[in-house]
Amino acid sequence: MKLLKTDIKNKVLQSMMNILDRERKTILKANQKDLDAFDKNDQALYDRLVVDDSKIDGMITAIKEVKAQEDPVGKEISDLTLDSGLKITNKTAPFGTIMIIYESRPDVTIEAAVLAFKANNKILLKGGKEALNSNLILEKCWHDALEENGLSKDWIKLLHLQREETQEFLKNPPEKIDLIVPRGGERLIKFVKDHATCAVLISGRGNNFLYVAKDADWEKTVKVIVNAKTDKISGCNALDKVLIDKNIPNYEAKLKELQTVLHSLNVELLVDRKVGKVLTEEAKIENDETWYEEFLAMKLLIAETKDEDQAIDMINTYSGGHSASILTEDKSLAQKFMEQVDSAAVYHNASTRFTDGGQMGVGAELAISTDKLHHRGPLGLKQLVTNKYYVFGDGHVRV
Repeated sequence: MKLLKTDIKNKVLQSMMNILDRERKTILKANQKDLDAFDKNDQALYDRLVVDDSKIDGMITAIKEVKAQEDPVGKEISDLTLDSGLKITNKTAPFGTIMIIYESRPDVTIEAAVLAFKANNKILLKGGKEALNSNLILEKCWHDALEENGLSKDWIKLLHLQREETQEFLKNPPEKIDLIVPRGGERLIKFVKDHATCAVLISGRGNNFLYVAKDADWEKTVKVIVNAKTDKISGCNALDKVLIDKNIPNYEAKLKELQTVLHSLNVELLVDRKVGKVLTEEAKIENDETWYEEFLAMKLLIAETKDEDQAIDMINTYSGGHSASILTEDKSLAQKFMEQVDSAAVYHNASTRFTDGGQMGVGAELAISTDKLHHRGPLGLKQLVTNKYYVFGDGHVRV
């Protein structure tokens, strides 16, 4: 796709904001069809599927924020003139065509597309079948906004593929794809990595950990755990595992207090053998696989550690590399934890729920990357470009 000037891209975004506002009833009606057909047994997936007026307002706000951001394309990274007179400039450039595969959330159809388009990328959207009606109307809104400004509908395209068709599409894409971003669980990520023939950027599972050090402020600790676990169970930044230092003062009393607080909020608890000696009525961990599991439910595992080294080792072994937090009043201990834990975001005395583009000052996000190439953490507008070298000579040859 050709390079577009910033003003035409922003005009498309303004049109899209107007269209979303105008088509509220149509969008809500389409979403209701999806909700009526959905099996509500999967509460986390159902929560992600819901579109209401507040969610539409959020879509419009996301576009408005991206519109206000500086165009990330063509920005100079470096500029050198060598002794030979050769001039070498490195600038940001679009990826080209990005494909995103995601489940349930219709708002991704807005956020992924607005980011890709503003960064001058074409985007192929592979949403889940459970959100088909919602995604179809949102795609039509995008196409109306593009055509209103004289641009091809091919900039933003919703793919209608079954699982077998998706597998074939990944192996033999009918057009060049430069980057694929799978947003989902382990099975989806493995499926894409097994079949894709281009670069895949991993937006991994959560399975986030929180370590309570022996000197932790208990009032802060309870507050943070409750927020991280219960604020939004469907978020990939929700808390799944709590590791408590066995040397914390009043260890047994604090475990029981935490149990009482979480039970009052209808959080199901799992415990390891050591914590189970105190919280005797709670279910015990049955196998090692539980440690790797992202719950996406009102469910929390509580375990004991002897010190921060054991906690760090456990987090690096089992977590999804998404977010991890330490509760401590010791800044040097916090620094050690944050430096040694291998996660995209590490926290000191704060909830993991802040791992989000909007909360971290990035704005709308394509995904939370747990990969290390080319970016880790929220993938915002600035992260949806690659780079290109411009080399200027005057008959230069290498000798």
